[in-house]
Amino acid sequence: MNLIQTRSILFGIALVMGCFLGSCKKGTDNPAPAPTPPVTPPVTPPANPVYTDTVGPLKTPAAAQGMLFGIESDYPTVTTTPVNLGIIAREAVITTFGYEMKHGAIVQNDGSFNYTNTDAQFNAVTNAGLQVHGHNLLWYANQNASYLNSIVAGTSLSTGNNILGNGDFETWSGGTPMGWSIYNQSNGSFAQGSGAANVQSGSSSLMVTVTAAGQAYNTQIVSSAFTTVSGHSYTVTFYIMAAASGGLWQLEAPFGVNYTGTKAAPTTWTPETYSFTASGATAMIGFDMGANPGTYYIDKVSVVDATATGTPGVTPAATAAVDSVLKLWISGPNGIVTHYAGRIKYWDVVNEPMSDGNGGLRTSSNTSIPSPRPGDWFFWGDYLGRAAALHAFQYAHTADPNALLFINDYNLEINTAKLDSLINYVRELQGEGAHIDGIGTEMHIAYNTSRAGIDAAFVALAATGLKVRISELDVAINPGKVTGFASPPDPTLLASQADTYHYVVSSYIKNVPAAQRFGITIWGVDDGQTWLTTSASTDFPLLFDANYKKKVAYSGVLQALKGN
Repeated sequence: MNLIQTRSILFGIALVMGCFLGSCKKGTDNPAPAPTPPVTPPVTPPANPVYTDTVGPLKTPAAAQGMLFGIESDYPTVTTTPVNLGIIAREAVITTFGYEMKHGAIVQNDGSFNYTNTDAQFNAVTNAGLQVHGHNLLWYANQNASYLNSIVAGTSLSTGNNILGNGDFETWSGGTPMGWSIYNQSNGSFAQGSGAANVQSGSSSLMVTVTAAGQAYNTQIVSSAFTTVSGHSYTVTFYIMAAASGGLWQLEAPFGVNYTGTKAAPTTWTPETYSFTASGATAMIGFDMGANPGTYYIDKVSVVDATATGTPGVTPAATAAVDSVLKLWISGPNGIVTHYAGRIKYWDVVNEPMSDGNGGLRTSSNTSIPSPRPGDWFFWGDYLGRAAALHAFQYAHTADPNALLFINDYNLEINTAKLDSLINYVRELQGEGAHIDGIGTEMHIAYNTSRAGIDAAFVALAATGLKVRISELDVAINPGKVTGFASPPDPTLLASQADTYHYVVSSYIKNVPAAQRFGITIWGVDDGQTWLTTSASTDFPLLFDANYKKKVAYSGVLQALKGN
């Protein structure tokens, strides 16, 4: 999370519901919107506050508790602001880079690697005596998506036996694609797309023109029925593109039963994947395009019986191509773990792998994609399925067998389904031979986050026997993203914030055995440079104020580390 990136507003929206997917460059590592968390009343500060001890540094009592204390750092701040780096080096023994170790920061459009900024930040913090926790190797955001999409541009998403007729829209009759029926076009129309730029492959595509905003189903086209086997899983794949940003699309699969909800339409040909389970002998799919005005193109629609074929819905060529670039990125001759082997001892290998809601493995089909679609999002799982994480761990371990390897996710303290799914996925990966040393819980929380949920998350994570890490801790006091929030904040809120920091650290020490406590990293230095402050609202979630003065929150953490 770089402190000054433009998309921090997306993260902020999610924090209203508990936290947007943290683990990030401030404002750029933006997860999908999180589920609404359980909320407790504001914490009442003690009548006689105990949070007055500010004699640090924090790393000293943390070490006594058997853990590494860390603070996130950003480039170029650590190379241009001595007070910022000075605080990190004084208070912490380890730092996580907000952005500069992510795929999008290093991989160039031609697939080459540029470590200039990353090495500059690495040299600055290590020269100051700090260790580095590498972050991260496999994520769906902060990628060089232009390069990654170019890798799969010449491949088809579908594999196995396509049971959908005329999904490539090559055959037309009377202005309508054969095998499709126009159900509604009250605010739009359908026509045959043509021209190289408007066709993904072949000679034509489906062109949709929407003239006015409305309901998604106002402009609607549905396939003919195809034969299905009840209980089988089917994979729908297609390419979509809009002529301009701001467009929306929705898939119904099966038609009239399951809805993806409106999603942002990309402005370049982009593959999309969606899965459903058949409940009868036949099914149809439909596209609902009437939400926003614009011109859209759809091509290469495929429906495959994934249960019968045992495939993730992509061709072997696409799978091989994506896996190849993943391997190069992590363990190739100039891959990131290779580049820092022996110098970085800890890595977040897989970041935010589980979807929100029921906690399934994250893909483009179960992730809410902002509009306009971020240009740095790429879903490895669309092409590699559940093997994406397995391969990432294997490549990282090969590149540096001595490094400790972590998996990392957010909202584990408010989403039990996601917590359980992550733990089950870790067990699955271990059963397949993945070397996993620990689990990170981000903990972008608020002053009123449920304390019962905090305890439950630590208990469940500790039960895995793996190391447990608080990877991106901050405590918002304006979780509702209220505009015009008071500055300086109300002292009662700051005391409640300190109490929550104290509770988190105390719960971690209480519920995670000493041998499993890896450490705690605070996600940023000071309130003046936090990803939670956006152009629309401000927040004050950290241990130092904008003038680098210790807040009462600092004392809350210090007292908890001391066992008080």
